[in-house]
Amino acid sequence: MKTKFFTLLLALSLALSLSACGGKDGPAQDGAPGSPEDGAAQKEVNLTDFYNTLREEHEWPELLDLENDETVQELLDSYYPGLSEISTKQRGIYIAAISAAVGEIALVEVEDAGDVQAVKDIFQARIDYQVGDDASPGGAWYPATIEGWKNDSYIVSSGNYVMLAVGENAAGAVESFEALFA
Repeated sequence: MKTKFFTLLLALSLALSLSACGGKDGPAQDGAPGSPEDGAAQKEVNLTDFYNTLREEHEWPELLDLENDETVQELLDSYYPGLSEISTKQRGIYIAAISAAVGEIALVEVEDAGDVQAVKDIFQARIDYQVGDDASPGGAWYPATIEGWKNDSYIVSSGNYVMLAVGENAAGAVESFEALFA
């Protein structure tokens, strides 16, 4: 009986530790100087300009614009369920044009700071879906692509701004994001 209990306890702790590793939640900037939490005004950032800067500074696969490309707009709700219900000031969602490529950038400025965590949760759900689990394969399909989503996905925020960056240059995108609010 003790062995069964110990085995169950070990399995439960393993499951909890694995669920915590679904994606990398980069260092959040909430509460940092200049963020709304400290009473200072949040710096205004044009997310389209920032996206264009990311594309210039870092190499990314060909990305489709889910917001402005009418041929793929319907994918927004299936890839990011719940995001359309959140009031945003700005939003840009860019996905890899080919499923075998690892690359995605999602940029959101929410109207209400209380929605930042909801956006982060939606972004984490996207990572979790792409990676999959032992019961079902990831939506990224290919082993190398799944590994890319598992190891090169970052969610960061500052004030009302949230970014998901996925790909081999995602860490550089995080540095660029953090520099916007430094």
